[in-house]
Amino acid sequence: MEKAKGTIEASKEESEIVSKLDVHPHRPHLDFSFYEDFTLRGISVDRVEPQLVVCSFKVPPRLTDRNGNLASGAIANLVDELGAVVIYREGLPMNVSVTMSISYVSTANVDDELEVTSRLLGRKGFVFGTTVVLKNKATGETIAEGRHTLFSKHASKI
Repeated sequence: MEKAKGTIEASKEESEIVSKLDVHPHRPHLDFSFYEDFTLRGISVDRVEPQLVVCSFKVPPRLTDRNGNLASGAIANLVDELGAVVIYREGLPMNVSVTMSISYVSTANVDDELEVTSRLLGRKGFVFGTTVVLKNKATGETIAEGRHTLFSKHASKI
């Protein structure tokens, strides 16, 4: 139990870093939230086509675990955010995640350049399926692959 507790407790240095963060009030639909800004800052959109979004992402130190690898939680967030962006429509209500499944295949280190590809797999009624693949640009190695199911009920015209 003590070993498990030691792996999840923040060190004094980590606590000090977090306490210095400057968090501003969030203005919905006008600003990124702290969460979105923290995790998505640095992503470059390379290509947008119907049902496809391709981005580049250099792994920043803020998203790594204690071993210097891209944290699994950061990967899950990328799958969540970029799985949703492929079906996003300006002015329509937010999509709601229903399920996510992620296969963690390899690791990415600080400063590794990643290609993140999000594709729409299909749609049935108000349910959409997307896939997000993270690959190391230099080696072509797959880091993770995620499946994301979303619900989107657009506003009635009545």
